[in-house]
Amino acid sequence: MNKLILTAAALALVAGPSLAQDVVRMGTEGAYPPWNLINDDGEIDGFERELGDELCLRADLTCEWVKNDWDSIIPNLVSGNYDVIIAGMSITDERDEVIDFTQAYTPPDPSLYMALSDGVDLMGGVIAAQTGTIQAGYVAESGATLVEFATPDETVAAVKNGEVDAVLADSSFIQTAIDADPAFMVVGDPVSLGGGVGMGIRESDGELKAKFDAAITSMKEDGSLNELIEKWEVSTTW
Repeated sequence: MNKLILTAAALALVAGPSLAQDVVRMGTEGAYPPWNLINDDGEIDGFERELGDELCLRADLTCEWVKNDWDSIIPNLVSGNYDVIIAGMSITDERDEVIDFTQAYTPPDPSLYMALSDGVDLMGGVIAAQTGTIQAGYVAESGATLVEFATPDETVAAVKNGEVDAVLADSSFIQTAIDADPAFMVVGDPVSLGGGVGMGIRESDGELKAKFDAAITSMKEDGSLNELIEKWEVSTTW
């Protein structure tokens, strides 16, 4: 993540303000259901697609969606490839050194370990996590051997084929994996990480941040944000 921060900081010099553009580009991974995914029609879908469209409507913004791999999602925001990250990104102090965040649109989602049996040594075994996530940072500091993968699906496959003992990820993603393959199970205790999930925005785009903050607040106040959270089962409600 330190390399990611240094790269993003250097690129910050060339990015321009979002609101000078006619369209606000919404960057997401499209590989982390139920937060964001690619549906059968090849379109970005999931909780954050529905949320982002509603936020753009309330903020009176014309928005389009851009798919970007997770490992370059912050540098490509800062360099101007899109204007907002809306990709299940937890708010952390380290990320906040490089980009700004709106207020959280979901509370912190507990992280869970998933394995094929309940006898896994979570503190001394081999644990998978997606590269550049708060879960990867936690595993690296826990005493376990961390094995990082570029995509969430690769972490699940690594557990399935015996490359690793378990994977640590957001509970909503873990539940999606278990629903798809009942051979998996939750092991150990939940882990609380991060300060909730927010939209990542360039430090220079304060006006855009204010618009989205106001839209998020309005959805919290009228209950529609909790309705979406419950519909997609991504987190606890506000």
